[in-house]
Amino acid sequence: MNITRLCDAIEQANTYKYFGKVLRVVGLMIESRGPAAKIGEVCYIHTSASQSILSEVVGFNDERIILMPYAEVTEIAPGCLVEATGKALTIKIGKGLIGQVVDSLGLCLDKSRLPNSLEDYLTERQPPNPMQRAPISEPIEIGVKAIDSLLTVGQGQRIGIFAGSGVGKSTLLGMIARNSNADLNVIALIGERGREVRNFIEKDLGPEGLKRSIIVAATSDQPALMRIKGAYTATAISEYFRDLGYNVNLMMDSVTRVAMAQREIGLATGEPPTTKGYTPSVFSILPKLLERTGMSDKGSVTAFYTVLVDGDDMNEPIADTVRGILDGHFVLDRKLAEQGQYPAINILKSISRLMSQIIDSEHKNMAQEFRRLMANYEENSELIQIGAYKRGTDQAIDRAIHYYPKIQEFLRQQTMEDVPFIKTVEMMNELLNGGV
Repeated sequence: MNITRLCDAIEQANTYKYFGKVLRVVGLMIESRGPAAKIGEVCYIHTSASQSILSEVVGFNDERIILMPYAEVTEIAPGCLVEATGKALTIKIGKGLIGQVVDSLGLCLDKSRLPNSLEDYLTERQPPNPMQRAPISEPIEIGVKAIDSLLTVGQGQRIGIFAGSGVGKSTLLGMIARNSNADLNVIALIGERGREVRNFIEKDLGPEGLKRSIIVAATSDQPALMRIKGAYTATAISEYFRDLGYNVNLMMDSVTRVAMAQREIGLATGEPPTTKGYTPSVFSILPKLLERTGMSDKGSVTAFYTVLVDGDDMNEPIADTVRGILDGHFVLDRKLAEQGQYPAINILKSISRLMSQIIDSEHKNMAQEFRRLMANYEENSELIQIGAYKRGTDQAIDRAIHYYPKIQEFLRQQTMEDVPFIKTVEMMNELLNGGV
């Protein structure tokens, strides 16, 4: 044991406790006179001799502290003592957390005790220095044909999955979690219905997927601050294992609900609403959160963020902002889902910005040929479907008509089916050369 380090910690410890008193509660906000605290600091609100509510300092108003609780405010009354802790939110992280389902504070959702030998870790951290980010040079095996073949993802890349409700986002995340060759999955379920959390764990993820995963769940009934902290906690867990040299998959469903939670907090603290009611703080926290993932000099975090688009509008404010930050986007098409094609990824509207840098020239040429065939068919689909196009008029269109059904069949995949990366490339080659 390092005695010197412990002695230094004792010398630097503050032996005083700072208290304030609750003055009023308005909606989500709690105002108190004192204690001396700073933005982001965690405080305890003592509602009785045996119970305390965890809260966080989110603002100030005429020398009064504005707090937001991590739990419901039903038991808070005027005069309740507010105790400052002097530090920001920390959680317990370690290898013993693998296979667990935790909440935004890092506590087990099944009420069991956390494993021993975990260490404290701050949830809010700075993104890696750009000069310390290793370049992305290797593809990561996803196990989904449509992605590995035409939207190849690099190890350490950040991808947005854009879709309306009920188009298959959670199912696709489950496939990635089960089939990917990453060392560990960290899955953040933010703002989900309570039923969906267990359903995702048992059906989409499965027992084998859970064995190498950590789930962070903050359901829709929880306060806005808990939903935001769920995103930060999941990202912090990913960073911790990246620093240990792991190749981590971070999957967050969804970043839109994180933005909505921040909007609630922003409006409650007096921020002016701007684009579609979103406050300026929403557009400032998104880059800070999303930039924390990616490559470092020790390991990698490959991130998949789902974006729930209202009315399938891909240009709404959050979707537009997230698309500009990330390294690619997959668009799930409701029309394809209605036709029974799963995963319902619209290849022509989707892109992986790093694909050309991480695959060989043969794979690149095949992917470009696939896209040309699909684009030619889509461009002339109306003429083809009404019978106005005559075979032999255009050789490129004839070729597209010939290959289109085969390509559509190639892109279909059963939910529990796992196709290795090498086999996917071989199937592409066989299809273009008439073998499929």
